Amino acid sequence: MPLELTVHAFEPVYDKNSRILILGTMPSPVSRKNGFYYTHPQNRFWKVLAAVFNEDEPLSVADKKSFVLRHRIALWDVLESCMMEGAGDSTIREPKANNLNLIFSKCRIAGVFTTGSQAYRLYMKLCSTDTGRDAVSLPSTSPANRWHWPFKNLVEAYSVIKNFL
Repeated sequence: MPLELTVHAFEPVYDKNSRILILGTMPSPVSRKNGFYYTHPQNRFWKVLAAVFNEDEPLSVADKKSFVLRHRIALWDVLESCMMEGAGDSTIREPKANNLNLIFSKCRIAGVFTTGSQAYRLYMKLCSTDTGRDAVSLPSTSPANRWHWPFKNLVEAYSVIKNFL
């Protein structure tokens, strides 16, 4: 599969009460098609957050938006566009960062977290100087990371976000 120009297709989720920002790299093809974050059926992001907050997993886009806003979480991605192959973060070339100050200027963000090491590297390279903030790298919830990070370990790792709320 050749590299293709990939452009972020939907808005960040946040409101004035957001205290933490969770950033991925770029939505997967399935998420871009569905118009929302982490909608690949095998991605464990929503299951993990539900377990962290001891709630049922939100299923609809409206429920997912309500869930993150209720827990004072903002969601976006590091990249506005890039060249990439499919959903493979390792194939990202020519990355262009989102203007994360859009969120920082409207929210009192206490912690920035990335979902995976590639999102962390891109954030630190392209965004941290501009935002003046470091990030905490959380493990990827991608199905590709299933064998390295069992569900229980993901929930434990993601529980750190509660310290920033």
